[in-house]
Amino acid sequence: MPLYLEIIVCVCLLIGGFFLLLGSYGLARLPDIYMRLHSPTKASTLGITGVLVASMIYQSYSKGFLSIQEFLITLFLLITAPVAANMIAKTALHHRTKALEKTKGQELMASIRERHAPNSIQDAD
Repeated sequence: MPLYLEIIVCVCLLIGGFFLLLGSYGLARLPDIYMRLHSPTKASTLGITGVLVASMIYQSYSKGFLSIQEFLITLFLLITAPVAANMIAKTALHHRTKALEKTKGQELMASIRERHAPNSIQDAD
């Protein structure tokens, strides 16, 4: 493997490892569920993307053709992580999980809880 590819793979692994460590630390240290959602959805997703990009580069070189499996995994993670975080946040709001006083946007939580589903076309008649 050429030196420049080894350097690129090492840099991607270091960046990915740093963000995974940062995401894990944030998940353990942040105090409430609304703050904890940011850590795995942002930092950890970026970290695993770095690791998968490094794997894609290495596998593409060793096989001799573009390795698409890592790209598909990365794409799947980048699509599903925000959706999962949104569902977790909606569940926490639905169950009226209390946020700490220092959590920002608490005035929005009350307005979101009071929203109702829009009326259907038949109800409008």
